[in-house]
Amino acid sequence: MNKKSSNSYKMSNMSQTPLVAIVGQTASGKSAIAMQLAKEFNAEIIAADSWTVRKQLDIGTAKPSAGDRQSVGHHLIDIVEPCEDFTAVEFQRSAKTAIKDIASRGKLPLLVGGTGLYVDSILYDYSFSRKGSSKERERYNAMTIDELLKEATGRNLNTSIIDVRNKRRIIRLLETNGAVPQRRPLRPNTLVLGVKIPKQQLESAIKQRVNQMIRSGLETEVRKLCEKYGWECEGLKGIGYIEWRDFLDGDQTLEQTKQRIIQSTRQLAKRQHTWFKRSQDINWCSSYEQVQHKMCTFLNQN
Repeated sequence: MNKKSSNSYKMSNMSQTPLVAIVGQTASGKSAIAMQLAKEFNAEIIAADSWTVRKQLDIGTAKPSAGDRQSVGHHLIDIVEPCEDFTAVEFQRSAKTAIKDIASRGKLPLLVGGTGLYVDSILYDYSFSRKGSSKERERYNAMTIDELLKEATGRNLNTSIIDVRNKRRIIRLLETNGAVPQRRPLRPNTLVLGVKIPKQQLESAIKQRVNQMIRSGLETEVRKLCEKYGWECEGLKGIGYIEWRDFLDGDQTLEQTKQRIIQSTRQLAKRQHTWFKRSQDINWCSSYEQVQHKMCTFLNQN
């Protein structure tokens, strides 16, 4: 296989920065593949994940280990506090800065993650709608999630495209009246790779991941975060965290908690599948060898 240089890719055209995106469902193995690619092609990873951006949420977000982050440069991980607001607009701005930084050092940027809006904001250079008025935002913030969803339903807004447990995203849907970001053509000099595994294999991987999280001390992590910040903290509304609330209140067993996390993760994977299957720009791969081959072909063109 002819590639520019094993373990030593250097960009030749700085005006058209090459970018490789690796997308797929949660637990599909895309992060492990990205790590391997980063080592082989002298790349650094930009995490396109709406939960790993938050500090202290480590086990429940399957955040890269300290060893992985030491061996390969990672960006946009642990950049905001657990309860801090963080939008797709802020991600887009930060990711663009990271791409420039990585390229300026002669390395290849790898955009890796399953948060579709984050990924597409870079791939298609989304132009986002303006925020609503501060008065309107105050009214929405005072409402419960159920009240927000009721208003969205009453206005015939499509809530299937967002995480309905994320209050901020429901508010954003209402503020924009369901308008989607303006999408441009695919970013030049960009390769989009999708990691796809059989449904049964994905199901098994999800169960294994949740079991490993619990063995690694997820309950303790959740207890500490809850005691420090309370359940209204944005970070504790994510999968792997919110499911523990009934357990900590004594209304749910550990096994029930585990099953709820597995089910929530399945639902997330389904939403991710729905999001990414719309794109005609994704090159789907079922093995590392396929990913590697497409990488080599792409990089030989630069």
